[in-house]
Amino acid sequence: MSIVCATNFSDAARRASTLAAELARKAGTSLWLVHVLNPDSVRAFGQALLGSAEAVLSDETKRLEKLGAKVEPVLLTGEPAVMLEEFCREQRASMVVASRAVDESPFGGEGGTVDRMAQSLTVPLLVMRDPAPLEAWARGARPLKVLLGVDRSLPFEAARDWVLTLRKGGRVDVVGGRVYWPEEEARRLGLRQAMAYGEAPPELQQVLERESAELLAPLAEAGAPVRVRVEAGVGRIADHLVELAEQEQVDLMVVGTHHRRALGRLWSVSRHVLRLARMSVVCVPSQAMTVGVDTPLPEYREVMVATDFSETGNRAVAHACALTSPGGTVHLVHATESKPSLEEEAQLREQLSTLVPKGARDRNVRLEVIPGGKDVVATLAQTAERLGVSAIVMGTHGRSGWKRAVLGSVTQSLLLRTDRPVLVVRPPAT
Repeated sequence: MSIVCATNFSDAARRASTLAAELARKAGTSLWLVHVLNPDSVRAFGQALLGSAEAVLSDETKRLEKLGAKVEPVLLTGEPAVMLEEFCREQRASMVVASRAVDESPFGGEGGTVDRMAQSLTVPLLVMRDPAPLEAWARGARPLKVLLGVDRSLPFEAARDWVLTLRKGGRVDVVGGRVYWPEEEARRLGLRQAMAYGEAPPELQQVLERESAELLAPLAEAGAPVRVRVEAGVGRIADHLVELAEQEQVDLMVVGTHHRRALGRLWSVSRHVLRLARMSVVCVPSQAMTVGVDTPLPEYREVMVATDFSETGNRAVAHACALTSPGGTVHLVHATESKPSLEEEAQLREQLSTLVPKGARDRNVRLEVIPGGKDVVATLAQTAERLGVSAIVMGTHGRSGWKRAVLGSVTQSLLLRTDRPVLVVRPPAT
């Protein structure tokens, strides 16, 4: 794997290439110094332009080699974002480094090279604003303070994996920043909404802080100092996230990117962060997520299983206990049509307790009776979100009536309503 630095020979680009050389030297990898010429200019000026570009590229290569990095100069012709993407794919590059001047207008680069690179590259893109903190970190002079944008998405997981690899180069202090819309999250979690627009009830804030901490757990487990900042916001998420980064005085912002197209770019967080941030930014696409032999095995610490006391529903309980890691928690849930009385709830809990296998003694089992109402699917999906479970286990093919509603169509509908893994337990063949 190697690092690619895109340069146009400006002062900002020279500083970016210096940083890229430091990073390559520290990682023990090669640096590809790439300059892309405009094909119209090449046709107009021919060999004179090519010779001049080669000379400047050669001088820049010699300068960087004095820093101890192994540098390979590359001169390409074409559209920069397209050529860089093709080159990175051919060389199996691990990262691209580019520059954007600190004093550049936030929207002055609309449709510019950096924007197009961020939309097309399938490897992380480091857009340098202020190289000093990163250069000091690369020399081992100080830790690097990073704000990692947190949400529940594949690009976030890819960004989190990238920060994990960044730690190999030195100490990284992580602030997990999450900005959310209270009304949207309250609906997802099945919690009451605040009376005032944009306000967040305390219970909603607590659930999201816990969920964010769980999403950042791999970093904490790897030994990185991690803090969580969860803030309610109204309007564009990127504005609040950049403000949070400035409050924390971070050196680097890391965000995942969905590579949104057309109108979707209007609410792209990474696109606006790249424009508005005064510090350096890394955009990590989902394609950069670790897969294959290096993929960590998932651990199911929190599993929810729903039963209506039918045969298939009860069989699912043992499967849930088997799926849950030792020391983990099994949430054994029963949904009712209406809110039960205290006596009825006690009886249901007792009935649930009889379903827990003896072999599950090293698991924590929590019994919960929840009023499902008419929309059982929404209730189960919201409960799973609120509990933050790693997986859901359900039986299928109930016999009739309410059992069929819970264990038949509910199971199928839940598969469409949740992005969490679902294990469906079917009855044995008769």
